[in-house]
Amino acid sequence: MTRSGADLALSLLGGFRALVDAATAELARRGHDDVRPVHDFAMRAIAAGADSASELGRSLSISKQSAARTIAVLEERGYVAREPDPADARRKRLQVTELGLEVLRTGEEIFDELRAQWARKIGAADFEAFEAHLSALVGAQPVRFDTPGWLARGTSG
Repeated sequence: MTRSGADLALSLLGGFRALVDAATAELARRGHDDVRPVHDFAMRAIAAGADSASELGRSLSISKQSAARTIAVLEERGYVAREPDPADARRKRLQVTELGLEVLRTGEEIFDELRAQWARKIGAADFEAFEAHLSALVGAQPVRFDTPGWLARGTSG
């Protein structure tokens, strides 16, 4: 049976969705039931230097207003905080809190566990070959921070 290019794209997206849904459910079982995938993208962008709503919006390819709402939720839940900017006392910079870093570390552990489950399903050697082929096709870089905005827009821009 010949499959289409669209089938490939949907299979890859389905794999991403299956991993993210399983990780989100496991994160909830481990006490973080208020974390959503976009929160992970946002905390990673903040940890990488997006320290304002404008910068976070640009990093995630979402509006400044959407970024501000995401920040408000993350602050309310204790995952990020606003800290005084050492270079400008009038400015507050976003920082991922210890709780936020714990969530990120726990999420990484869960994804490692899910990866191991997938490897057991098809065999370690086949899974390693699959990962190598996938890296050859899409590159070794992880998904970009702007994926939430890209998905919402539905364009490649």
